[in-house]
Amino acid sequence: MATIKEIAKRTGFSQATVSRLLNGDPTLSVREETRRAIIRASEDLGYSTQAKRIVIPHEVALLDNEESDETLRDSYFADLRSALEHNAKQQRMELTVFHSLDEMLNQKGKFDGFMAIGANVIAESDLEKLHEVMPYGVFIDVNPAPNLFDSVQPDLQQTMHDAVEACAKAGMKRVGFIGGKGRLTNFYEVDEEGRATYFQREMGRYGLDLRGLVYSDGLFTVENGRKLGEQFIRDHNGALPDAVIVSADIIAVGVLQAFNAVGVIVPRDISVISINNQAIAQLTSPPLSTFSIDQNELARVAILTLADAIASKRTVRQHAYLSTTLEVRDSFVPAQPKRESRPKLQTRSKRSARSKRSARSKRSARSKRAA
Repeated sequence: MATIKEIAKRTGFSQATVSRLLNGDPTLSVREETRRAIIRASEDLGYSTQAKRIVIPHEVALLDNEESDETLRDSYFADLRSALEHNAKQQRMELTVFHSLDEMLNQKGKFDGFMAIGANVIAESDLEKLHEVMPYGVFIDVNPAPNLFDSVQPDLQQTMHDAVEACAKAGMKRVGFIGGKGRLTNFYEVDEEGRATYFQREMGRYGLDLRGLVYSDGLFTVENGRKLGEQFIRDHNGALPDAVIVSADIIAVGVLQAFNAVGVIVPRDISVISINNQAIAQLTSPPLSTFSIDQNELARVAILTLADAIASKRTVRQHAYLSTTLEVRDSFVPAQPKRESRPKLQTRSKRSARSKRSARSKRSARSKRAA
């Protein structure tokens, strides 16, 4: 079992310095070369894997792989990046942000691992090259290479289950879906965006009608949301479903614009449920009921996942899925749970009156039998 003394002997630094660094002493000031030498020695000797309570600081690269002209889409990843920077500081990790994979690879020797956000395409050959030089990495909100890197994502499968269940409990019979295809949750184009697949499965489970009500096409943009919303209205004018579940707030904004333009009133004519809970969801008309993805928790779990991979040098990939919660606003209000009715307590006066009537009835019956 590795000890502080053995690490100090391996590195040539004092036991006090080694102990203070590995235990995260905030008052300790050492050169970067010293810090990295002690951490590597502790990993080689197995010290960090024996002391899981210790969060060891690491030099980490952050690949911000998102380039979009869509303001709302950019804001989602900007918020996620801010959450990562905040949590990294708390965990004593030094983050260096890169907007280019090639630029990050050019400085590969400086970093112990990386994290990545954003949904721009990365070629499979580039992912393999990345793994060769930086084997420890975590993709956040996306999962382009599950056999090569860890990932932390919102549990959209459970989210769609919760959304459909909420509609069913509200007594709704027909529910539609509007969403995009492509790369918000996966780097590769697919025939049908994952949330739509989950939606259709859950609708079948609850026996709800979705015939002709699934609209999954185009990019995750406000413009595409409006286009899909207009098509939805044209196809179902006069026979709108009870609700529509939208795959992301950025699309839901466009859907609401399309509904408002033709006088469809939400939630009177149709309820709307969305996903992401971006700041804009509170400002739409009406405000959106949307499932909140906790970006701070995504960031926290991603950092701890990366720290574990680096410390233990594990080769088995881990994929964490975090639950979401519905932020209820005006566009959809779930059914309220029924309260169990309790038997009314009788007052003392009522019990007394009932007892007197019972006593008179018994005396009368005895008198009749005696006669």
